[in-house]
Order: sequence, then C-alpha cells, then structure tokens
Amino acid sequence: MRRVMGASLLAGMLLASGLVRSARAQQAVVAPQLVVIDTDIGDDIDDAFALALALRSPELKILGVTTTFGDTELRARLVDRYLAAVGRSDIPVGAGVQTETANPMTQAAYARRGQERTHRDGVAFLLDQIRAHPGEVTLIAIGPLFNVQEAIRRDAATFRKLKRVVLMGGSIDRGYDGKNGERRPADAEWNINRDPAGAQALLAAGVPVFMMPLDSTQVHLQEPERETIFAHGSPVTDQVTLLYHQWRAGTHSSTPTLFDPVAVTYAFRPEMCPAQPMRIEVDDKGLTRRTAGPANAEVCLRSDEAGFLRLLQERLTGKDPAGAGTRENGFQ
Repeated sequence: MRRVMGASLLAGMLLASGLVRSARAQQAVVAPQLVVIDTDIGDDIDDAFALALALRSPELKILGVTTTFGDTELRARLVDRYLAAVGRSDIPVGAGVQTETANPMTQAAYARRGQERTHRDGVAFLLDQIRAHPGEVTLIAIGPLFNVQEAIRRDAATFRKLKRVVLMGGSIDRGYDGKNGERRPADAEWNINRDPAGAQALLAAGVPVFMMPLDSTQVHLQEPERETIFAHGSPVTDQVTLLYHQWRAGTHSSTPTLFDPVAVTYAFRPEMCPAQPMRIEVDDKGLTRRTAGPANAEVCLRSDEAGFLRLLQERLTGKDPAGAGTRENGFQ
C-alpha cells in the first residue's frame, strides 16, 4: 500500500514539475519582442498603419519610436499626438537626423497640432536601448536609413548588438507598379534611394538584416477593407482615419499601398513573408541588386497578401473579416 502511495506521490510530483516547465516554456514563447520603430511617418500613409498594427500586436513591446528624414522634430510631434490619442504616451519618442528635402509632408497639419517640445536625440535613444538590452532589440526600419547610418558611425560595436533589423526597402525583381497595376522592372526604392550610403553601411554592419522589398510589400488597401477599419471608431482607427484623409488631400490618391505594415508583420509572423538568404549590393543610385557571394540579408520576394490583409483588419478592429466571429484582444 505504501509503495502504491509512494508511486502516486512521485507521479504527482513529476506531473507538477512538468506543468511548471510547460508553463515556463509557454511564457518564454509568448514573451513580447523588444522593438524600436524608426519611421518617416507623415509623408505616405503606410507608416500610420504600421504604427497602428504594432500598437495592436501583443507580440511586440515598443521600446520607443524614432523619426527619420526631413523635419524629424515635426514628425516626432505627429507621433506624440498619435500616441497620446491612443493612451500610449508612455512610449518614448526621439527625433532623428534632420535632412533637407522638398518632399511634401502630407500630414503636417496633424503634426503641428501636437505638443511643441524638444525631443530626445533619436540615434542616442536607439543606441541606449541596444546597450540596455544587448542581443534582444529588433529595429523595425520603415524609413530612409539616416538614423541607422548615424548610429553605425557613432558606435558600430553597440549597433552590432542589435538582435536584427527588419527593413522595408529595396527592389529586387519588381519595381513600383504602374498606375494600372502593371508590373515593372526593378527600381530605386524610396527608402534606399534617399540614403544609399545608409543601406550600404547597414549591410556591412554585421547585423542580421531581413529585407521586405517592393517585390513583397505592394499590398493595396481597397475601399471595402479600409472602410471597415475607418468605421470601427476606436482611438487607433480614428487616428489612422484622420491621417488618411490628410494624406489623400495632399496626394489626390485614394488607395494606400501598405509597404511598411508588411515589415511590422514580418517581425512577429515571418511565415507570411518567407525570406531567403541573398547577397545584396546597393549602388549610389539606390538600386538593390542580388549578386554572387555570401549572403548579407534575408529577403522576402513574395508575401501572403490575403493573409496579411485579414490580419491587419483583425488587429485593428478585433473582428475576423472572414466572418468566423469576433476576437477582441483588449488593445485600444
């Protein structure tokens, strides 16, 4: 009888130990990734959708947002207003390297209504976060790479302690689509073309780079899908809606191309954009060409566009667009 009781007790202890290990393993799996988002928000509208998706994705913990290209202080004010409106003023905002540009900032009016203040140095902020979390930080780079170039110049050794860079940029086989959707040959993509030296520095820095080029990121948000998002009426979707209408007034376009949200999605759902090792060379005009030699990047040439659009709508509205019910995830 005692042997039976002892065996039962041992079995119970083993079961409990297994449950503890299983719980710990589950915690390790679901622990959010630490990310810094580097963005040129305020020109095209896809950055606003990318930030919304990141805010609504519990797989990511946003350590901060840094702004790049042009008037980075004004872009930082835009992010301030956006984050305050969605109840996330706890997320630090840094202004990156200021550059000269004649490119119109379509959402400047929204930005100017944000709080006027001096922001922290975005490049210093990025380096500080890497030092605080060596080997753990993913940099989601969805703008021209001026801040990346400056971070490498200031402290290449610290920059190399990034976990990885997930980059929206480049054009391998597919350039910008024509007005009627026709496919065109490879082109100098905007984020790379604005600062080719930054892309060259990144690919030589020794950090894992995951590139989402034009080939996989030209996902169009058509009217039915965007109206579902705009009609939702949450703090996040309200800000995206405001910024969309300013962008549309400034560009006379109506259908956004969601380049940048694809990069955000890759950070936590890489299966939606399978990447392959490739050696990429960047010329001084910003063209990104694959070439022979050891791989210096993982590149996604084709994404699951339908799956991505379903995920975006579900995250921003809490509803499954396929009609399989609703799932509120508790995020504003």
